[in-house]
Amino acid sequence: MDLSNALKRAAREPLLHFLCLGLLLFGADHVLNARRENPQTIVVGADVQKEVREIFVAGMQREPTPGDMKKLIDRWVDNEVLYREGVSLGLDRGDSTIRERVIFKAMSIARSGISLPAIDEPQLRAWFEARHDRYDTPARYDFMEAVVVGDSTPESLETFAHALNGTARSDTQSDLRVFKDRPRANLVESYGVAFVDQLTQLKLGEWQAVPSSAGLRVVRVEAIKPGSTAKFDDMKDAVLQDWKDDATAQRLTDAVHEMGRKYTVRTEGQPS
Repeated sequence: MDLSNALKRAAREPLLHFLCLGLLLFGADHVLNARRENPQTIVVGADVQKEVREIFVAGMQREPTPGDMKKLIDRWVDNEVLYREGVSLGLDRGDSTIRERVIFKAMSIARSGISLPAIDEPQLRAWFEARHDRYDTPARYDFMEAVVVGDSTPESLETFAHALNGTARSDTQSDLRVFKDRPRANLVESYGVAFVDQLTQLKLGEWQAVPSSAGLRVVRVEAIKPGSTAKFDDMKDAVLQDWKDDATAQRLTDAVHEMGRKYTVRTEGQPS
């Protein structure tokens, strides 16, 4: 399984958090074995924090935000709780060196006790309406960016954009980046909402300097493919399955957190 795809899929599908993030990111037993002086204390060491940051960067091609790090460390703690509970139940017999299998066994036991409430169609429809962005087809953008090497003052970038359109002269050097079929949310994360909103107003095939969250960018829009709005009646069965998956994942998380109440979690670099 490709790590980048696994991380991105896990971000969308809560039920995969334990599987993808837990097992792909945190399988290094040596990190854990050195930190079991007190079986009721879970230490999130600097080595763990460094490891999750590096793997996140490798998979997502960006630095994790503080919120990202909190989610990753919380997931690490959840899996450590599952592992310790599994060992306490003797689930490591025959698997003492395979942490992932112990976590799977402990998770299966926790999941076996989960029951979901009934949900009627109006409730399911309301759940769907609150998560439209999960089902709608987003607008997608094809554009190019001329990444300037050297002077990037607003005046220089404006002149450079005009030069690319053949209406001015500029000695500015740049590297070309080509973006194909990029969804709106991806661009908002990288460039900001105002940048993406302005892309929809640009004349196709014309270079312009456009403000972004990281300053002016010289871009040329090639095509914008409009999105579409999902309809509940067309995908009712899929929505019901998604609701079951989300509800199961949430109850599983709650069950693990309940197990974890017996442990003290200490993160190195933070006050005890």
